[in-house]
Amino acid sequence: DDSLIKRMNATTAHRGPDGTGVFVESGISLGHNRLAIIDLSPAGAQPMKSRDGRFVISFNGEIYNYLELKKELGEYSWKSESDTEVILAGYEAWGEKAFGRLEGIFAFALFDTRERKLLLVRDGAGVKPLYYHLSGAKLVFSSEIKALLEHTHIPRRINQLALDLYLRVLYTPAPHTMFDGIRKLLPGSVLSFKDGSCSVSAFVGRKQEPLSQRSRKELAGELYNKTHESVKRQLMSDRPVGLYLSGGIDSSAVLESMAHVSGKVETFSVGFKLREGEQEDKFNADFLLARETAKHFGTTHHEVLVGPDEAMPLFEEAIYHLDEPSANATIIPMLKLARFAKEKVAVVLGGDGGDELFGGYERYRLSLFSSLYRRFPTSLRSLCDGLIPPLRKLNTAPGIERFAQFHFIKEKTLVPLLSKEAYRPHTAQDFFTERFFTPVQEPFETQFMETDRKSWLVDESLLRSDKLSMAAGLEARVPLLDFPLLDFADTIPLRYKVSLRRTKIILKEAFRDNLPDRLLRQPKRGWFSPGAKWLRYPQVANAAREILSKEYTPATRDLFDWDAVRSRLESHIAGEYHATILLALLGLQVWAKKLNISKD
Repeated sequence: DDSLIKRMNATTAHRGPDGTGVFVESGISLGHNRLAIIDLSPAGAQPMKSRDGRFVISFNGEIYNYLELKKELGEYSWKSESDTEVILAGYEAWGEKAFGRLEGIFAFALFDTRERKLLLVRDGAGVKPLYYHLSGAKLVFSSEIKALLEHTHIPRRINQLALDLYLRVLYTPAPHTMFDGIRKLLPGSVLSFKDGSCSVSAFVGRKQEPLSQRSRKELAGELYNKTHESVKRQLMSDRPVGLYLSGGIDSSAVLESMAHVSGKVETFSVGFKLREGEQEDKFNADFLLARETAKHFGTTHHEVLVGPDEAMPLFEEAIYHLDEPSANATIIPMLKLARFAKEKVAVVLGGDGGDELFGGYERYRLSLFSSLYRRFPTSLRSLCDGLIPPLRKLNTAPGIERFAQFHFIKEKTLVPLLSKEAYRPHTAQDFFTERFFTPVQEPFETQFMETDRKSWLVDESLLRSDKLSMAAGLEARVPLLDFPLLDFADTIPLRYKVSLRRTKIILKEAFRDNLPDRLLRQPKRGWFSPGAKWLRYPQVANAAREILSKEYTPATRDLFDWDAVRSRLESHIAGEYHATILLALLGLQVWAKKLNISKD
């Protein structure tokens, strides 16, 4: 259906503003919106055919080792200078084994016109999204859910399990989406579809190497070098490249590497317009620190500010681009930052993944405390719990109990807001136990980081980065998740990542001599957004009152006790703190309305 694939392209045109194309023949249609980064000529346009026309590909992403693969493939009648064509040639030469050799960020569809077989493939780190819907003998897929919804046979119903998960962890873990019948392809997977039959399997990729026996100093030196190598590879582009710079170690380490490799760097930061007394030292701490870091490295630094008058319009736009609900107020500044950066560059690097790879979150340090505390005799722990009640939080078993302690919304916070029909206990615990904690492994902190990397990082953080940058036609790259660096990080012992007193030990040591001392002395901060304060501004509060009402959308009318929700909102406006759950409900409501979700 030529008109249908063109409508799907139109719906996702923001992802590729530099061109659009389709391949249509009996039984198959492929569409592509081009964000031209490598080989800007028409030869790089997609969908692209192999030299003999047998294979056709639609590909989103970048292959950083494509020049090495191109050299290995040898004689080939190349028609372009693009990395896209290298995927086609690699598949022609090596079959599906080629996918495990690709180092980069990618989601692609590859069609074999002779065998009538379609393959969907997603990168192992899960940087690029890929969704699909299977109905009988019909498979529909896209980088964004909103394109799938151009197919009228796909229902716009809420996935009840996904809703239960979202209300506990504030994102939708793969393979689920908030849409009944639409799934995410898991990272590092290939979906094969032929004659109406579908199968999904992991493609051969990374090897698990044993923990290194080398000293911390040696490993820190190698980490420094590998970060430089990763950044150098990811600067590959025929268009300008910049950096999202926060006040954290991760993006600053990427900046140091960029400055070392390429000299002059363009950096971009976002801050908040705040009134006097609104804790600028908290909400703009990273923004101001990024300014100092940029000055230290002599970058061309660009800053943009977000104010409360923009909060709700940006929030609603961001939810539309995310395709799913979000409870994260940082989507507001992220969307504005992407549009701002797009005025100067076509690609941005960021520091995503550093916390999960190198033990940056406080929850890993606190989990170590829990593991140590649970070595005490049960009787002693009972006595300590009674004398010092906060210690009870440390007395959690490794596995789902410990994970839930740090990640789940407390049931006592959530349950009073749910209708009796909507409450389903234990579904989130069951899901995470089955997928990540069977069995529980020691040391648990390593498993904790791996779980965060495979779930929260992919399905919340990276998804947010990709969707909101691509909403502006801007490609976001993540050098700390480059495959050689990922493999190396897995060989670093836990004691070099996190201790009872310190987090991100090895990364700080690796860059200690090359980053400003003040940056290294900073405490670990989340990227705070003043969403809780903005909810108390009259214009935002009034919008929230309208959105958090029974009449706003029929899809959620019977899911919540709306009087209890309104009471929670008014309590927050009056000065108590309920922003986390309120933002979760706001995200759900806006999503249901924006994407026209049906009640049944």
